Amino acid sequence: MAQTSAEQMRAWQGPALFSYGFRPFFLFGTIWAVVAMLVWLAALTGAIDLPTRFDPVSWHAHEFLFGYLGAVLAGFLLTAVPNWTGRLPMVGRRLVALFTLWALGRIAVFFSALLPAVVAPVVDLAFPLVLGGMILREIVAGKNWRNLIVLAMLAMFTLANSLFHYEALRGNYAAQGMGLRLGLATAVMMIAVIGGRIIPSFTRNWLARTNNPARPASPMQRFDKLVLLAGIVVLPLWVVQPLDRLTGIALVLFGVLHLARLLRWQGHHTLSEPLVWVLHVSYLFIPVGAFALGLDQLVGNSGTASAQHLWMAGAIGSMTLAVMTRATLGHTGQELVANRITVVIYLSLFGAVLARLSTSLWLDMSYVSGLLWLMAFAGFVLAYGPALFRQKPANRA
Repeated sequence: MAQTSAEQMRAWQGPALFSYGFRPFFLFGTIWAVVAMLVWLAALTGAIDLPTRFDPVSWHAHEFLFGYLGAVLAGFLLTAVPNWTGRLPMVGRRLVALFTLWALGRIAVFFSALLPAVVAPVVDLAFPLVLGGMILREIVAGKNWRNLIVLAMLAMFTLANSLFHYEALRGNYAAQGMGLRLGLATAVMMIAVIGGRIIPSFTRNWLARTNNPARPASPMQRFDKLVLLAGIVVLPLWVVQPLDRLTGIALVLFGVLHLARLLRWQGHHTLSEPLVWVLHVSYLFIPVGAFALGLDQLVGNSGTASAQHLWMAGAIGSMTLAVMTRATLGHTGQELVANRITVVIYLSLFGAVLARLSTSLWLDMSYVSGLLWLMAFAGFVLAYGPALFRQKPANRA
C-alpha cells in the first residue's frame, strides 16, 4: 500500500531535520547567509584573505545568489513539488545526500584556490544538476506539465552559475559579469512567476478569514501573462546589453508593469498581518529595482552595483525570508501569525537594503548594512531553527 506523505515522514527514523526538504535547506541556507556575511565583513577589514579563486566581491555575490538562494530554492521546490504532483516528498538518505552535495559546493568554492581549477565548478554545479534531475522525474511521473516552467528557470539558473565560474576562472570581474546578471534575472523571473501565484492566494485567504470584502485580482489573468511575457523580453536584454539606453527605457517600462501588477493584489488591506504584507513589500523591490537600474542607464549615475542590490538583497533576500518564515510556521504545525521577532527580522532586512543603497549616495554604510543583514538572518536561525529540528506534532501531520 502506498504511503502518504505524513506516513513516509513518520517512517523516517533519523533526525527530524531530514524528514522534509525545507528543513535542512532553509536552516543551513540561512546559516550560510550569516557565515558568508561574517567572512565578507572580515575580508572588507583586511582581517582575512579568502582562499578562493574568486575575487572577494565575486565570492560574496556568488555565495548569496548561487549558494544561499540555491539552498532556499531546493527547500521550496522539494516542499512544493509533492503538492504539485501528488507524489511523495524526498525524505531521509536521499535528502541527506542532496544536502551534502550543496554543502560540498560551498566548501569547494571557498577553498578553490587550494584545489585544481576544475574542481570547484564541478562540485558546485553537481548540486543544481542533481536537484533538477529529481524535480524533472517528479514532474514527468506526476504528469504535472504546467510546472515545467519552474524546471526551465532552474536550468537557466544553473547555466548562469556555470557562466559565473567560467568568467571568474578567466580572471574577469564576475560580480558584474553576464553570469551574475543571468542568475539575478532568472531569480527575478522566479519571484514574478511563483510570487504571482502565492501572493494573491495568501492575500485572498487572509482577507476572507478577517471578513474584509476586498479581494486581490485572481492570479495568472491576461494582464499577468503580459507582465511575464515582458520579463522574457526585457530581462535577457538587460543580461546582454546592460548599459544600452534602450535597455534603460525597457527596464523602466518593466517596472511600471510590475508596480501595476502589485497594486492589483490589494496589499494595502493587509497591514495588520506581517506574514502577508511582507510578501507585497518584497515584490515591490522588483519594480523599484527595475526603476533604479533603468534610470541609472538613462541619467548616467553609474550606481549599478547599488541598484542591483535592490533585486539581490531586496527582492531575493526579503522574499526568501518571507517564504521561509511562513512555510516553516505552516509545515511545523504552528499558527500562521508573525510574532515580534519575525517583524524584527523583516525590518532588519529592509534596513540592510536601504543602508547598502545609501553607500553610493553619501557615505559608506557597508558595515551597517552587514550588521542589519546579520540581525535578519541570525534572527531567523534563532527563532525558527528549533522548529526545523523538531518533528511536526502528530495531530497536525
